[in-house]
Amino acid sequence: MSDFSDAFALALAMLARLDPNLLSIIGLSLSVSLSAVAIASLIGLPAGAALAIYRFPGRCILVLLINASLGLPPVVVGLAAYLLLSRSGPLGSLGLLFTPGAMVIVQTVLVTPIITAIVHRAMEETWARYGDEFRILGASRIATIPHLLVIGRRPVLTAFLAGFGRAISEVGAIIIVGGNIAGYTRTMTTTIALETSKGNLALALALGIVLISLSIAINSLAFALAGRSKKS
Repeated sequence: MSDFSDAFALALAMLARLDPNLLSIIGLSLSVSLSAVAIASLIGLPAGAALAIYRFPGRCILVLLINASLGLPPVVVGLAAYLLLSRSGPLGSLGLLFTPGAMVIVQTVLVTPIITAIVHRAMEETWARYGDEFRILGASRIATIPHLLVIGRRPVLTAFLAGFGRAISEVGAIIIVGGNIAGYTRTMTTTIALETSKGNLALALALGIVLISLSIAINSLAFALAGRSKKS
């Protein structure tokens, strides 16, 4: 019990004095996760809206595959990325393995289905409500996508927050392609796993407190947005 108390006190001290090593790890985690969510949003927002307003052969199968991808095992995604980016892999010449870029790639793969699925469900309701008005005005379906996303900005923001929450908490895939290199590819989750195994509980606890705080903030904001959407 005293060991835990000492470790917790050290963790709070690290947070209070803004330990440079701690800040570096947090900064890399936020940078990688936000980059992945930004790329996933560029793909998932228009894709989700397009799936909501277009009807084409195979659409139901595509929607099913996207929703099934929500449960992609991170370690499998990491392994697939490792094989692609390794020296003997088809993308090995890019030299991305064990870099933050590789970590952004795997997080993007994991986050894109989340954003696409949430936006698709939200835009189906928005299209059902406003689709006839757009057709009367003579707008093409593709031209309505930006307007639908603006109208449904709250679910869009919810999708972004859900994607960020998924990315910032990821460990399995990024540790495979990132290598957990100190000062270069070490994120909050991979550091917690490493430092716990080494018995350095202070740093692990400090990062855990930051992660929990981020999780609470993200979920609180998402619930608040969802509540507002239902009232409006």
